[in-house]
Amino acid sequence: MSERVAIAIAAHPDDIEFTMAGTLLRLRAAGWRTHYLNVSSGSGGSLVHGPAALRRIRRRESRAAAALLGAEYHESAADDLEILYTLPLLRWLTGVIREVRPGIVLTHPPEDYMEDHTATCRLAVTAVFARGIRNFSAEKQTPPPPDECVVYHAMPFGLCDQLRRSVVPGAFVDTTSVQAKKLAALACHQSQHAWLQASQGQNSYLRTMEAMSREVGRRSRRFRHAEGWWRHSPMGFSAPGADPLHAALGKHHRVNPAFERLTVR
Repeated sequence: MSERVAIAIAAHPDDIEFTMAGTLLRLRAAGWRTHYLNVSSGSGGSLVHGPAALRRIRRRESRAAAALLGAEYHESAADDLEILYTLPLLRWLTGVIREVRPGIVLTHPPEDYMEDHTATCRLAVTAVFARGIRNFSAEKQTPPPPDECVVYHAMPFGLCDQLRRSVVPGAFVDTTSVQAKKLAALACHQSQHAWLQASQGQNSYLRTMEAMSREVGRRSRRFRHAEGWWRHSPMGFSAPGADPLHAALGKHHRVNPAFERLTVR
């Protein structure tokens, strides 16, 4: 892999900032080129604006957040609750992966509190798998890359699965020193303050994110603030044992020994 590239792929504007932005900032500081992609335009999240106006607002907010994070912004391709595991979306996302040629993909966990997140995860994983399959046509006809790629799954929102069971990550990334910039990136999504308070009981979305990152840090037993990750199976993606996130971040990355003993490298 000649150039070190990472992309965060999330469902909605502000999802990256909640669970992935700290790691994206760490990778950028380590010399990686970073990309920022929300599959959905965020068209549904408002008590005031209609879909067309909200798409414009949330696009503007997302572009500001991506710029603050130092990441290249990618346009969305769907609306809220319309992220489905479909061939058009898969062809679109595979084209992005082939064009960007990432060595690291950050995305949602396979199970999360809402289906947009779960579908985004499935699309991202399959798009990475399909990147080297020459007979699979993507929206952008960039030649399939030969490079290996490792997919990492973020913590679910609320740090638990759909049955309320606490989730233990396989590794932790220290986000303490980049926490202020992570908060500032999330604050770019001003249109979400009233919506999240009314629809999901988040009194302040900034405080909610701060509490989540502090709790993940507590679970790491080392960092004040952290983001948690699972490494996807290497089969069809990379060499066994490949862990570029650990290699890139060094002391800022801590593998969970209890979790690693139970997994295939």
